[in-house]
Amino acid sequence: MKLAIVGLGRRMNNIVRDLRKAAPELRVVGLVDDHPENSKNHLTEEERAEIKLCRSVDELVAECRPDALAIGTRCDSHTRYAIEASRHSIPLFLEKPVSNSMEQAMALEQAFASSRCPVLVSFPLRVSTLCERTKTLLEGGTIGRLEHLLAVNYVSYGNVYFDTWHRDYSVTQGLFLQKATHDFDYLSYLVGAPITRVAAMASWGRVYRDTRTKTAHPDPNSIYLDEIGTPKEGMNEDSSSALLEFANGVKGVYTQVFFSKNLPRRGVSLSGMKGNISFDWYDNRIVATHHTNPFKDVMSQQGADNHFGGDTALSENFIAMVRENAPSRAPISAGIESVYACLAAKESTETGQFVNVRQLGNC
Repeated sequence: MKLAIVGLGRRMNNIVRDLRKAAPELRVVGLVDDHPENSKNHLTEEERAEIKLCRSVDELVAECRPDALAIGTRCDSHTRYAIEASRHSIPLFLEKPVSNSMEQAMALEQAFASSRCPVLVSFPLRVSTLCERTKTLLEGGTIGRLEHLLAVNYVSYGNVYFDTWHRDYSVTQGLFLQKATHDFDYLSYLVGAPITRVAAMASWGRVYRDTRTKTAHPDPNSIYLDEIGTPKEGMNEDSSSALLEFANGVKGVYTQVFFSKNLPRRGVSLSGMKGNISFDWYDNRIVATHHTNPFKDVMSQQGADNHFGGDTALSENFIAMVRENAPSRAPISAGIESVYACLAAKESTETGQFVNVRQLGNC
């Protein structure tokens, strides 16, 4: 199995490792990279000698004749390369967020409207074992009709969005697009409907601050870093929250915090007519509570790997797409829907207004 890659950084290197667990015969045969100095860190000398370096997806396909494509560049160029890939019928693994602006997202939707390129978006949370089990319980009527959800993401490694390349706001366009794109996707997956309306707020520059803003008496409670931007010129948020409305009437709240180093939490509490289901990936269990009896059902998971088992599930799905034309468990439509919701949240933080989420099919 021949894989051609656009953007071989740490994340894509991990994906290749997981893909090889499902397909040991997989070989990387071609590479396009905007940052070749980084890709060298993930290749042996033998691999560097074998891999053909190209300048575009079209050239990769023509020169390497791959069985599969993967795009793992920095966020601002995902759309550009994905549109190139849409011209081919080769299975594509596409990193999230699939776009970082409305212009990009609409162009991506138009490109794939008539494309024969099957896509798997890197949304491992929706296919993690806890999320899939919760989906089964919801569909089985465990809590009756779903009415409300409360989702949280307390990011224990939030400093990476300020002390690595992720600090570049021109690339990320904020942490709804960079981080919440995962969460909005798995929430829509569980609810069974897209997000249609958002009201959001955020805090910038109160915890993480640019060294250029340091005064003679800097705030001892702040973390000063170079080149992370300012609220005026654009920067990643310290924390952000959103009210969510889904197409089927479910309402919800989501919040993410990036300075919670010693309190990792990520999961959701889902309330229905008959009870509640909640899970936290770090706690590694599901708890179902019923309104009509005093007992709780506690379901624990026996171990999990990267992204709580989701990366393994994605890799197996992608290999099946290549070998057997299996359907994608995270199609391009899910990636674009998530971006539209994230862009609405971003707009809401800037305007202080409720924002209607653009829906697929309006391009």
